[in-house]
Amino acid sequence: MRKLLLFADPGIDDSLAIIYALLHPDIDVLGVVTSFGNVSKQQATENTAYLLELAGRQDIPVIEGATFPLSGELSVYYPEIHGAEGLGPIRPPKGVRVNLKRFSHVFELIEKHPDLTIADIGRPTSLAHAFNLNLERLQKVTDIYSMGGAFFVPGNVTALAEANYHGDPVAANVVLQYAKSVHIAPLNVTDRAIVTREAAAHIESISKNPFKDLIPAVTNYYAAAYAKLRPHQNGPSIHDAFALYYMMNQEKIYSVKKTVSVCVLGDARGMSFTDFRNHLTPPGAKHTIALNFNYQDFLTDFIKVMSSEIS
Repeated sequence: MRKLLLFADPGIDDSLAIIYALLHPDIDVLGVVTSFGNVSKQQATENTAYLLELAGRQDIPVIEGATFPLSGELSVYYPEIHGAEGLGPIRPPKGVRVNLKRFSHVFELIEKHPDLTIADIGRPTSLAHAFNLNLERLQKVTDIYSMGGAFFVPGNVTALAEANYHGDPVAANVVLQYAKSVHIAPLNVTDRAIVTREAAAHIESISKNPFKDLIPAVTNYYAAAYAKLRPHQNGPSIHDAFALYYMMNQEKIYSVKKTVSVCVLGDARGMSFTDFRNHLTPPGAKHTIALNFNYQDFLTDFIKVMSSEIS
C-alpha cells in the first residue's frame, strides 16, 4: 500500500484525483491538506469533507493549509471552469462533518509513517510552508509528486505558465530546492490525459461506488468548459488524477532527471525551465520530469479505478 498525504485545492480536477486516491486499492490516504487555488481554502475544505463523506471515510483527517500565496497577493479563482463552488454542477450540502486537524498534523503523519509519499496537486504554498516550518521532518519524505509546470508546450494560465506554479512560483521554488526528490507531472503529459464524455458515461454504467453519479456530472461540466477553450479536444484533461497515475505507475512513464526552476517575476512568472540541451543527468539533479506515457494504459487504469468499489 502506498501511504499518501495529499495536498489539494478541489476544484473539479483535484476532486477526481481525490476520488481516484480513495478508490485505488493500493493507496492508503492518510490525510488531505486543503488550501486556496481553484477555490478558496474554506471551499476546498468543504468540498474535500463532502467527498470523504460520500466515501464513508470521515476518519481521514482534513488539514487546513494556506489561504493565499507567499507573495500575499489576492488569489484568482476560476468559476468559469470549476463552477461557483468548485465541483461544477454539484452543490455540497452544508454541515458536513469534517475531521479537521491543525497544520502541525502534517509533521505528525510524517513522523508516524516514515514511508509516506506526498502528492501536491494544487498550488504549492502549503507544502512550501511545511518545509519552512519543519525542514528536517519534510526532508525525510523520500518522494514528492507535483502536478505543475510545462515543458515544450504553452501554459494554461499564461502563454508560458501552468496554473499551479504560476499561482505561487516562490513556493514552487522552495519545494524544488529543499525536497529530497520531486517527480513532476507537467502539462506536456497531463494535457494528453483526456477523459471523454463517453468514458465518463461508461464509468457510470459499470460503477458500484458512491461516486458513480458525481464522476460523469463533474466530468461533463469540465468537458463543457474545455469545449470553449479547446473545441478540437474530445473531453477534459484530467491533470491531477494523472499525477496519481504517475505515482502508481512510474515504471510506465518515460521521464528524465533534471534540475528545474520556476521564474518568479515579469511576463515569465510561473514558467518552469531546465536544461534539455543534452541527455545527461546533471550532478545533484533530483527532479524527475514526466515526458511521455501510453494514453490507452492511462485511460484503462482510470476507468478501472474510478468504477471500482471502495475497499
